[in-house]
Amino acid sequence: MKSGFHGVFPYLVSPIGPDGAVKDAALARLCDDLIAAGVHGLAPLGSTGEFAYLDARQKRRIVEVVVEAAAGRVPVVAGVAATTTDEAVRQTREFEALGADGILAVLEAYFPLDDDSIHDYFAAIAGATALPVTLYTNPSFQRADLSLPVVEKLSRIDNVRYLKDASVNTGRLLSIMDKVEGRMEIFAASAHIPAAVMLIGGKGWMAGPACLAPRASVRLYDLCRAGDWAGAMALQRRLWRLNQAFARYNLAACIKGGLELQGYPVGDPLKPQKPLSPQGRAEVEQALAGLD
Repeated sequence: MKSGFHGVFPYLVSPIGPDGAVKDAALARLCDDLIAAGVHGLAPLGSTGEFAYLDARQKRRIVEVVVEAAAGRVPVVAGVAATTTDEAVRQTREFEALGADGILAVLEAYFPLDDDSIHDYFAAIAGATALPVTLYTNPSFQRADLSLPVVEKLSRIDNVRYLKDASVNTGRLLSIMDKVEGRMEIFAASAHIPAAVMLIGGKGWMAGPACLAPRASVRLYDLCRAGDWAGAMALQRRLWRLNQAFARYNLAACIKGGLELQGYPVGDPLKPQKPLSPQGRAEVEQALAGLD
């Protein structure tokens, strides 16, 4: 299959001021610096982007700022998340019109959904756009997860071309790869060891920690692509400290706290989430030491 997306896609934070307005300058500067560091794409409105806490106006502005900042230098894969199919379709069409290069499709659910309902939600998103769609599965947080049969069925839709898996089960990734038979490509999340996912055939990773260590993340990707697995694992062990901190604390708080340490005025996570604790800030600072 022909594929366009690969490599390191940082999950961007959503900097929101006390007045509820997007902090355009902080977000644009972060995007510009990440691109300069060599990342392969940008992913606004993922989990690190606090999509569940943002209103429609804030989501629209974040995508606008990221698309403008990217200026065509790297692809922008915008997160679409909703509890209703109609709202997901609306977001998809809006973000395509704003200039996004791809859609990251997330299902929010309150009541349980069967496989047919889950399939139809994602199929409706794919049918609403000509852009490539990345399915996002995160069983730790989602009430309605994508089963292997649903993934296999969705992989037969022409523009459903990627899946970003945030489970902690690397064997599940192999099962998905076997099921989709090359019709869909796999991106890892921070819950997985990126080098291991690359070894079994992954295309890269979409993850919040790449916001904090973009150059090291890109180096890791390059080492994997070159087949230098010894070098990749040496770097991976250092980068994994970030992932461990990420797993111990609120995700948005962890990444926003780390960015604040690096001089980006992105602010705190949206309430009722708490900011990163002093202990957490110290752990993130230690994990970052000498990385980037």
